Amino acid sequence: MPARRHPTAFATPLVALAVAILATAVPGVVKAIPASATVWPIVEFAILGAAVFAAVHHADVVAHRTGEPFGTLVLTIAVMVIEVSLIISIMLAGDGSPTLARDTILGVIMVVCNGLVGLCIVLGGLRHGEQGFHISGARAYLVVLMPLATLTLILPNYTTSAPGGAYAIVQLAFIAAITVVLYGMFLYVQTVRHRDYFLSDDGLSTPDENAHMPSNRDVATSVVLLVAALVSVVLLAKHFAETVKIGVAAVGAPIAVIGLLVAMMVLLPESLAALRAARRNQLQKSINLALGSSLATIGLTIPAVGAVAIVLSQPLSLGLDSSHVVLLVLTFGVSIVTFGGGRTNILAGLVHLVLFATYVFLIFAP
Repeated sequence: MPARRHPTAFATPLVALAVAILATAVPGVVKAIPASATVWPIVEFAILGAAVFAAVHHADVVAHRTGEPFGTLVLTIAVMVIEVSLIISIMLAGDGSPTLARDTILGVIMVVCNGLVGLCIVLGGLRHGEQGFHISGARAYLVVLMPLATLTLILPNYTTSAPGGAYAIVQLAFIAAITVVLYGMFLYVQTVRHRDYFLSDDGLSTPDENAHMPSNRDVATSVVLLVAALVSVVLLAKHFAETVKIGVAAVGAPIAVIGLLVAMMVLLPESLAALRAARRNQLQKSINLALGSSLATIGLTIPAVGAVAIVLSQPLSLGLDSSHVVLLVLTFGVSIVTFGGGRTNILAGLVHLVLFATYVFLIFAP
């Protein structure tokens, strides 16, 4: 994980935080600016996107110092703070969006387990032929991800306490609790009990990873700027939510597109890191970033969103329709085959990319 400082790495979180505070504390100032209705959404999206990249960059600096697998965990937590803030903001914007959490979770799983995994395998395969990884690490991700995804996105369709693919309050609280337990146990396995499952095959760092090791001052600065960037994202999320819902309605796109957009936005920086790792023949790191993101999406998002839904009596529909259930099950089946042999090639990557393309196609042609 490179720790080089980009020229805008310091300024971006502070500028984003200042704009977020201004837009939140004095919203009339923004509306008073001529042509703000057209210009402000573009500026807001640019600032929010820059803040997301800045947050992941500074998380990357801290992660480089802590090393694997703790480094991946730092990145994952930063991304999940961003994702949860966006989901909750869009859920509460306007008339509300009871299916957004479901659409975003499915979007993350499909983007990560099919789109990102497929790209990493194809990119790495074209450059290095076959690539190896720890089977035990991949299995640890899948053995937790599959039941959590099933309990969250499929089981609600078959419960009878609440209609419309939703959980009753007591059921939602139970699912949120066991989600936290399972994800917490996975983190213990990843960082303490079986840490070696998630390290590179040789257990050694490459020269590129050892270069530019951040100093204590760099790490402390990045921690402060990381917090500033995350706070700015949380504050800007409400305004972004309103803009996205208006934009999607204006172009007549399906509401599920919002979940895909949120998933792609929050995963973009981490996805770039995973693709760089695949090009450097570090597929294990790519797997940690990819599967770790999808697992954390359920492990952290469901408890947070569920708590908000319970406290605010916000409707929350989690059950998938039948076509997406088929795609989800097929994705896990293919993933078991892909990660069952310890080595990958471009054929498996292409299959995952086809599944991702099918998911996107069915959003627009259900």
